[in-house]
Amino acid sequence: MAKVDLIWLGDTADRPSWSLGEVIPVKALPPAIDSLVKERLPASQAQAWLFWDSALGLPQENTVRKAFETPGEVLHAGLSLGTGGLPRLIDFVSPTWMLNRDPPADIEGTSWRLSLRCCLVRAPVLRQMGGVFPEFQTLDAAALEMGHRYIRHGVMTRHIPWLAPLNLPAEAPIIPLEDELRFIHYRYGRNWSKWALARGWWTHYISLLQAIKAGLKVFSAPRHPQPSPYIRDLSPKAAAVRDARVSVLIPTLERYPYLRTLLGQLETQTVKPLEVIVVDQTRQENRDHDLATDFPNLPLKIIYQDQPGQCSSRNIGLKVAQGDFILFIDDDDEVPPDLLETHLQNLWESRVQVSSGVAEEVGAGPLPRDFTYMRLSDVFPTNNTLIDRQVLENSGLFDLAYNRLARADGDLGMRVYLTGACMLLNPGISVLHHHAPAGGLRIHKARVITYASSRHSLTQRHLPSRSEIYLAKRYFSPGQVREDLWLRALGTFSLRGDRWRQVMKIIISFFLLPHTWWEIRARERQAEQMLEIYPQIPQLARQAAGDSEIEKE
Repeated sequence: MAKVDLIWLGDTADRPSWSLGEVIPVKALPPAIDSLVKERLPASQAQAWLFWDSALGLPQENTVRKAFETPGEVLHAGLSLGTGGLPRLIDFVSPTWMLNRDPPADIEGTSWRLSLRCCLVRAPVLRQMGGVFPEFQTLDAAALEMGHRYIRHGVMTRHIPWLAPLNLPAEAPIIPLEDELRFIHYRYGRNWSKWALARGWWTHYISLLQAIKAGLKVFSAPRHPQPSPYIRDLSPKAAAVRDARVSVLIPTLERYPYLRTLLGQLETQTVKPLEVIVVDQTRQENRDHDLATDFPNLPLKIIYQDQPGQCSSRNIGLKVAQGDFILFIDDDDEVPPDLLETHLQNLWESRVQVSSGVAEEVGAGPLPRDFTYMRLSDVFPTNNTLIDRQVLENSGLFDLAYNRLARADGDLGMRVYLTGACMLLNPGISVLHHHAPAGGLRIHKARVITYASSRHSLTQRHLPSRSEIYLAKRYFSPGQVREDLWLRALGTFSLRGDRWRQVMKIIISFFLLPHTWWEIRARERQAEQMLEIYPQIPQLARQAAGDSEIEKE
């Protein structure tokens, strides 16, 4: 068993017995814990520190041993201790971010909302990413900032309710406005902090006097520098992944030249797929019936579907798939020969259930910074994701509400996340995505104006579609949806380019604002009508237990 030091918060006069390592008493105050980390961590020989509130009694050593062997680098019981939904000001800045919707507090799941009252942190994380910031008034707010900083920079941060004693009262900690604002200031910057204060006052969450007082205190102090992405030990572990049973699922619509390139690349994979399922929605008179004979070395299954739809086609493919793992890929992707192997290695080495890669978009420039380092994923890209079939058995398949609309991947990803499954984004697993000018969702005109195109055009506005608003209303509160729509309206003023063009964009967007808001409200009403009919989520039949294990050497 690795050495785990117990950081005993609260009564510093009472030093309990602890056989797993050293006991270090400290007051439950951000400055005291910050000093402790800086003074004691450099010489510490412990593999992890267990932060524990003395009011919870003595932690169970067997439970801590079990937690140390659990996948993740920071393990906590924050949601069981009432941190869900905190701090409230984040709803004005990042209202419909996937990880702003908490998983159920009684299951293991991804969550940055940790509490240092019950938190196991591996020592390399503390050394690289630092601990709490001493400027916070309350330890609860300081811990929330620490958890957000960790998960946004690549630390695997997970909520495990059984780490804490049973039957805890889940009373939400009281966080003063100054600490809420300090959280936003440190994590999002001054401009977003001002926006949060303005919206907080406008919605009567805070008074104008409270906003001014908090702003004067927080903005007078500089932000802490943002840390570099977390670097973990990536030494490969032995796993016989070549025998894994993988079904590759490819819906296609009017894109045979791209599809043929992809199928040729799947023929040469270092891990051979069990089957490649192509769900062809092309019109009958335009179908290419030579695919099966032109790729004799590929275990190809072709399903023809006369009524096109991205969700119905994928659901049909999933219901016939025999693999223990499903690879989602787009018909206009190009893939490296080790794509399946690297996904499987990613699942095994990190002990996760979902492995997502990145897509290098043709002509789009470098990837955003968030997609350049390994982290727990807040996206579910169906053009480069491998998933354990059992996860889909728990989450359900694609919601037919999105059959000819955008964000089907976001909805399924949200449901997978809420089951507690661990989703990992690995930028080392990359495909080339062509964004084919025809076919796919473009047939249904679901993708006409994109975020990128709107940021380079004076007149284009990237407004939320009815399916995006439907997604938000399915999983977030009315207040969070309202703030998301405000942010989308604000985003129409944004432009990348020289200062003159930016000024012109602001002027044009200002005159278009009444129509922008009218259009958003119209789409919101359409989303509400969708909620009367949907969701319609088919279920996946369960396979026999134990079939989805990757054989370990």
